[in-house]
Amino acid sequence: MLRFARLATEVLAPWVWVLTLPLAVAWAATGHRPLPALGWGLLISVTGSLIPMAVIVRGAKRGKWDGHHVTNRAGRRVPLLVAGVSLGLGFAGLLAGGAPAELVALAASMLASLVVAVAITFGAKFKISLHAAVASAAVVVLTLTYGPWALLLALPVAWVAWSRVALRDHTTPEVLAGLLMGVVVGGGGYWALLAALT
Repeated sequence: MLRFARLATEVLAPWVWVLTLPLAVAWAATGHRPLPALGWGLLISVTGSLIPMAVIVRGAKRGKWDGHHVTNRAGRRVPLLVAGVSLGLGFAGLLAGGAPAELVALAASMLASLVVAVAITFGAKFKISLHAAVASAAVVVLTLTYGPWALLLALPVAWVAWSRVALRDHTTPEVLAGLLMGVVVGGGGYWALLAALT
C-alpha cells in the first residue's frame, strides 16, 4: 500500500503538473498550433517547474532539506522563493512577448498560489499540501479549458491527496486545505484573471 502511495506522490508531484499544464493550456490558447503552443507553454513549464525542481534536487543532494519533496516546513522557504522568482521572470516574458490571455492568467494564478502558500506556510505555520493544491488547481484550469471531461482528473487528484496522508507527509487537514486553496486560488484565480483579460 505504501508503494502505491509513493507512486502517486512521485508521478503526480507538483512539478509534473506544472510542467504539463502550461503546454495543455497553450495548445488550446494558440488554436492548436504546435510551435506557438510549445513556445509559450515551455516558457511557463521551464520557469515554473524545471528550474525550481533543479534547485530543489540539487539542494536535497547537498542535504539542505529532507528530500526533493521538502516535507519539513522550515525547509520550504528557499524552494518557494526560487519558484516565485523563476516564475516571475517567465511571467515577465509572457507580458513582454504578448502571450495569449490564457497563459498570462495561468502564470498569474500560479504566482498568486505561491504567495498564498508562503503566507500559510510561514505566517500561519501550517504545512499546507502543495501536492493537493497544485493538482486541484490543474483540474479546475483544465476543466475551464477543455470542458467537463477534464473533471475525470479528479480521480488522480484524490489518489495523490490520499498518498500524502498515507505516507504521513501531511495530516488530513493539511491536504484538505491544499485542495481548497488549489480550487479557490489556483483555479478560481485563473478564471477571474481570464475573465478580466478577455
